[in-house]
Amino acid sequence: MRTILTITALTAAALSLGACSTAVEAVRGPELAPIAYPAALVPANQMYVPSAQQQQEDRAASANSLWRTGTRTFFGDQRARRIGDIVTVNIDIDDRAQTQNTTQRSRSNEINAGVTNFFGLETAMGQAFPAGFDPTALVGMGGESNANGSGSVNRSEKVSLTIAAVVTDVMANGNLVIQGRQEVRTNREVRELTVAGIVRPEDISSANTIAHSQIAEARISYGGRGDISRVQATPAAQSLVERFSPF
Repeated sequence: MRTILTITALTAAALSLGACSTAVEAVRGPELAPIAYPAALVPANQMYVPSAQQQQEDRAASANSLWRTGTRTFFGDQRARRIGDIVTVNIDIDDRAQTQNTTQRSRSNEINAGVTNFFGLETAMGQAFPAGFDPTALVGMGGESNANGSGSVNRSEKVSLTIAAVVTDVMANGNLVIQGRQEVRTNREVRELTVAGIVRPEDISSANTIAHSQIAEARISYGGRGDISRVQATPAAQSLVERFSPF
């Protein structure tokens, strides 16, 4: 009983906090998310801060060399390749899809069956049903069905954006896991852009950029929150009715 009361109290507290947060956002407008590294887009467990031993090795200069071990020289590869490096993602989506289908189906059938002679009992049946008995048409069935269907899809999407992403993990085969998040607030509306996925180091250009079409398992989200988005959204009660209504 005590456990149930505790769970109920925690649930009520969570709901009250959520309602309070919604009320504050309605009055003050949406707030930007706190800056964090890495952003909570894809699960990644890594140590992006080098250890003290690694820092000491990087500072140590090789024998007869003007450059430190591991330093980024003028002639070195400046593309993202390690955890914590930044790569620019160019998102240029211009997709179009058009589909049109038409289906028409029709079927009709008819079955007639009768008995002309059945051990002389057809005469007795005629006496039992003098009004409408016909031994040649004892059973008659018929059916007809028609179905027509048509559908069409005409979709066009165009998104052209640029976002900086961070390398959050390096896979065993050398591929890089990247993720990035960008938020811009204008008055009482926040525009959010997130991207995450897996890229090959070879696909990153010399300008340290990569196209969205070269990201495997790409997760790209573009949207917003605020007063305008809230008004445009369907009310929660109406959404529930539309989702679960059987009619």
